Amino acid sequence: MIMQQLALILVASALVNNVVLSQFLGICPFLGVSKKISTAAGMGMAVVFVMTLASGITSCIYQFLLKPNNLDYLNTIVFILVIAALVQFVEMVLKKTMKSLYNALGVYLPLITTNCAVLGIAIINVQKEYNILTSIVNGFGTAVGFTIAIVILAGVRERMEDNDIPESFKGTPIVLVTAGLMAIAFCGFAGLI
Repeated sequence: MIMQQLALILVASALVNNVVLSQFLGICPFLGVSKKISTAAGMGMAVVFVMTLASGITSCIYQFLLKPNNLDYLNTIVFILVIAALVQFVEMVLKKTMKSLYNALGVYLPLITTNCAVLGIAIINVQKEYNILTSIVNGFGTAVGFTIAIVILAGVRERMEDNDIPESFKGTPIVLVTAGLMAIAFCGFAGLI
């Protein structure tokens, strides 16, 4: 029974309640890093790592430190500090091991710290009173959903470069129209659960 609930949470957070296309969190990196599939996939993997770890760590801190001591009002501050520390760790690792990906992500890698999707999921985990394992599964599923959405958008954007687009739709307008159509398509997953 527990495995079924975790599987439902995983599918729901990745597809049905996609963080970008349904909850509209994390739009900045979604639009900014989705110009190439390789960069989008790298950003997605970084978000998977940070969001999964942040979900587990923030859940532990909340359940064992903040909640027992009636310090619930410190959630946001503590969660941002945890996320910032994780992003710094990812940044250092990428700089040492994958210099080209580090350079390609540029300013968007440190922006994971202020990515409202990462903080939003940590807060949602607390609001829904998820335990540690459920928080980790929800964080992982959400990050996978973010990665799916950003890679799909990057693939579409790469293909659009070769197409003849009216002048008034070039650049950001066509990307926003595409993201809107993707959001409508992802509404079809609502029937899964």
